[in-house]
Amino acid sequence: MIKLVALIIIITSAICFMYSFKQIVYHHPECSTTTTTISNISSLGNFETTLSFPNYPALQHNNLSLSPPPPDDQQSTRLTVPKTETNGSLDDDEEKEEPTQLKHIVFGIAASSFLWDKRKEYIKQWWRPNHTRGVVWLDKEVRTDKNEKLPEIRLSEDTSKLRYTNRLGSRSALRISRVVSETLKLGMKDVRWFVMGDDDTVFVVDNVVRILEKYDHHQYYYIGSNSESHVQNIIFSYAMAYGGGGFAISYPLAQELAKMQDRCIQRYPALYGSDDRIQACMAELGVPLTKEQGFHQYDVYGDLLGLLSAHPVTPLVSIHHLDVVEPVFPGMARPQAIGHLFESVNLDSASIMQQSICYDKKRFWSISVSWGYTVQIIRGVVSPRELEMPTRTFLNWYKRADYTGYSFNTRPVTRHPCQSPFIYYMSRTRYDRGSKQTIGIYRAHDRYKHPYCRWKMENPEKIDSVVIFKRPDHLRWQKSPRRDCCRVVDSKKRSVLYVWVGSCRGGEVSELK
Repeated sequence: MIKLVALIIIITSAICFMYSFKQIVYHHPECSTTTTTISNISSLGNFETTLSFPNYPALQHNNLSLSPPPPDDQQSTRLTVPKTETNGSLDDDEEKEEPTQLKHIVFGIAASSFLWDKRKEYIKQWWRPNHTRGVVWLDKEVRTDKNEKLPEIRLSEDTSKLRYTNRLGSRSALRISRVVSETLKLGMKDVRWFVMGDDDTVFVVDNVVRILEKYDHHQYYYIGSNSESHVQNIIFSYAMAYGGGGFAISYPLAQELAKMQDRCIQRYPALYGSDDRIQACMAELGVPLTKEQGFHQYDVYGDLLGLLSAHPVTPLVSIHHLDVVEPVFPGMARPQAIGHLFESVNLDSASIMQQSICYDKKRFWSISVSWGYTVQIIRGVVSPRELEMPTRTFLNWYKRADYTGYSFNTRPVTRHPCQSPFIYYMSRTRYDRGSKQTIGIYRAHDRYKHPYCRWKMENPEKIDSVVIFKRPDHLRWQKSPRRDCCRVVDSKKRSVLYVWVGSCRGGEVSELK
């Protein structure tokens, strides 16, 4: 009897295997091919998964609905995830979502009523009425003029109940640290990023967009940069974005910050400023600093020439401490100098301050161009490795650390008296529609006294102006980062140097052969 039962089971299994292999639907409850539907899995969201497989007894379950399979040519396991209305709409939104633009960014500007009349002139240089969005947060009311092209002005909330115990700092750090959270509470629509800055900070807003469009604004991002002073970074933190240079916080991160910030502030009453309080809260949220070198705190004194003329290969985003450093163009008031710089910014913001290096092979001159700002001519051959290093035209925030206290490499202005640079500042610039180029004229400026030099090579002092030709490249930061190349253009005029600046050709190298 047992042998007979075993024989029946073997024959039944063989028949099931044969019919299953030929994809013939066999309506036997033990061997029919079935379609199993698994739905309403709460942990994975509201979606439906359809699985097709032979219905073996071990897979029977009361929650599985059984039905015959479709007539496929192959016997295989198929996984399909139909889109529900919710998932479909989200995917459609993501596909249709436009790139980050200026309208998606809101600036929160921390300002002082005591210095407002002076510092509002900086804001006027970069603010674009009806295009930029943002709020100036003040400690007290100030007189306003409706005709002034300035952002909306609001008063910060009362922070008297929050603790502050640092003897060297100011309680204003508490209200400034809440600028992003208070701007969030205004409920502005279609916001992706909040950018924090001071009233003595100038932003190149197009470059702010270029930086932020690289990142997913749906995620948590805290973007900024460190101080130029190594000592400052040690005292505060290398993990902190310095607020004067500006930093950006994505909208969802700003929401999380606002929920816990006052509790967080209460836990750090001894901290000095606003930016270290922000970083302390970011540490509690577990969000690290994403560094972008274009945000400039400029914790230095003196002349920014050495820093700006050797700007790193990244978009210039901000310049801070304009009241502390000398005007970026000598002989001008500080706001006027910033306005003059923006003549170039408005023509080609992507290339502002970008350095290019080339050589006049006939006269053995090294030439460094900081587009929209300066041209420097140096006698003799100075390598690109050295020219891309900032010269110390500035002083450290801490005087005792003037030579070693920077978070980057520096070099002396000149290593030999005969190699002191001849400097030409941007005088005027325009766009030529015919050639589709910007044409900038840079005039000589006697910043340094040039000693008598017995070198036989031609003296650059005969050059009283430099003309720079450059075609705007608004998409340059969508490519891999690289310095522009430049070439000296032959001319019969001995008092004018003509230089072309643009993308390097294949195989082009900055070298003097």
